[in-house]
Amino acid sequence: MVAARCRMLKLAAGLLAAAAVALLLDWCVPSGAPAPAAGQRRRDPRPAPGAEAANLLWVVQVSDIHISRFRDPKRAPDFEKFCSETIDIIQPALVLATGDLTDAKTRDKLGSEQVEVEWKTYQSILKRSRVMEKTKWIDIKGNHDSFNIPHLNSIRNYYRKYSAWHKDGSFHYIHTTPFGNYSFICVDATLSPGPKRPYNFFGILNTNQMKELSLMATQSLRSNHTVWFGHFPTSTIISPAPGIRALMSSATAYLCGHLHTLGGLMPVLHSQHRGGTLELELGDWMDNRRYRILAFDHDLLSFADLTFEEWPVVLITNPKSFLYSSSAHEPLDKILYSTHIRILAFSPSVITSIKVYIDGVYLGNAHQVSGPLYVLKWSPQNYSEGFHHIDATVQDASGRISTRSHIFAMEETLSLRFDFWPSVILLTDHYVLARVLFGLIVLIQITLLIIFRYLQKPALKGPWFVGEVIDGHVGACFSFGVFVGGSFLQGSLTFVVGILQMLFFNLPLMAYLCWCLLLRCQGHSFCSHIRQVRHIMAVLVHLAMTLLLAWQVYSCYFLQRTYGMLAFFLSPMRTWLVVLTSALIYKTWTLKSSELRTYIVEMKNCQSS
Repeated sequence: MVAARCRMLKLAAGLLAAAAVALLLDWCVPSGAPAPAAGQRRRDPRPAPGAEAANLLWVVQVSDIHISRFRDPKRAPDFEKFCSETIDIIQPALVLATGDLTDAKTRDKLGSEQVEVEWKTYQSILKRSRVMEKTKWIDIKGNHDSFNIPHLNSIRNYYRKYSAWHKDGSFHYIHTTPFGNYSFICVDATLSPGPKRPYNFFGILNTNQMKELSLMATQSLRSNHTVWFGHFPTSTIISPAPGIRALMSSATAYLCGHLHTLGGLMPVLHSQHRGGTLELELGDWMDNRRYRILAFDHDLLSFADLTFEEWPVVLITNPKSFLYSSSAHEPLDKILYSTHIRILAFSPSVITSIKVYIDGVYLGNAHQVSGPLYVLKWSPQNYSEGFHHIDATVQDASGRISTRSHIFAMEETLSLRFDFWPSVILLTDHYVLARVLFGLIVLIQITLLIIFRYLQKPALKGPWFVGEVIDGHVGACFSFGVFVGGSFLQGSLTFVVGILQMLFFNLPLMAYLCWCLLLRCQGHSFCSHIRQVRHIMAVLVHLAMTLLLAWQVYSCYFLQRTYGMLAFFLSPMRTWLVVLTSALIYKTWTLKSSELRTYIVEMKNCQSS
């Protein structure tokens, strides 16, 4: 029996190790699959970028706006200025607002609910700025826009009432130009029903949604380019096989938000799938006032991530950045056949000069062709080998100066790699990693308990809590997911919460109780061990456990504020554990000598063996 259990433990450990190795390999190799479908698009080297203001399309993306009733009073006025002034200057053909239009948090930041006044503020900004008359404005939902919504037809689904797009779900928008069509496919992975925070941090796509997106991907092959966009990075989307990255393999780029530059730790989160699709996370408007300009110039993709009110805005569209190139999706030969360097420059003031340098050598001053397009004649054959560095320094009539630079190359056999950490963050399926780590930590905890209790495996049953996951709708939260409103939402952030719970409370508590029991077996009482055991060490151990217990008590308060009193009283993982911990600690230090006799005998046997 013991041998069988040991074999099972080894098998489980092996599976977990294999999963961990698979994840590490996924970090080192760009994710996704080759995109044979992309090859069906016709990619002629001509017409190539020249001196004419033709075959040029640019759009703007903004994400994580978080219009709030309670925080940052400048956020909404700045956004209105962006809609009225910045958009007037840039004049994009299309604006993509990729989710979290409103903040949907309570005043104390602990709870979450749809706040109608935030949605009214957002809508009034769109109306007062008349931005929807100037450009095509497409706004989609983020996880904050889905907080505490029992179903899509709920009166609390204010997105339908106050957004510009109004419609839930994924969709395919085709932008038509004289030089071809451009497909924009929205991935709506928001949860329905939408639980309160934090259990909707990950997006989920079901089989039917994947079939719809697959059909849209096939239809988009008739367009010059396909751009997918959504709120969640692919690493935070749970999807059935073949996976969301494989589905968008014919796309040139996937635009998203959601991660907010990880609190400033990752100001640039860009990477590339194995099939060549770029994944470009955009920093938030909420705190960082970020937005993006993305352009197709003769079907060559270029973009710039920008900060609100920093002028002039500069984007070099030819030659394009080599790092962000994909021969599977773009006619890169056009760079070699081009006759002019092409630059988009925007400013509230007149552009006075654009100085262009390649490899530190001054080439000349670009001249205006039409609108924001500036060109400078060049000979690309002079740069046909190796990597080269282009700089464009723009100055406007107000004396403001901005420089944009990147590395370009003509040889497709060369390679540049994206930074390691952005690739890890964007290309790792974090819900899989969370499940593996959760299983591994549970296994460690169970193994320790089995060792201490004669290989008797404890039972793991019951929910973490039962409460109002959505206002008026009682649900149950387990490690593997959440049941609410007759629906099951797969576990994702639940595993992360479980990992934190075990690392920062369950395992330390187990170690602390074993330490206390050891001292009792050595004949110490609570008072005597403070005097006789190393004083400072004993105090530090008790202080650490007190702090962890205080954290657990605070988590009970957070649970009550978020999911109500029912969740507070029906929470084995939080409230009950606080009571049980207090009882166990008290019991450990008050056990009678006769009750300790068994443990003392076992300890002596272990020491003698």
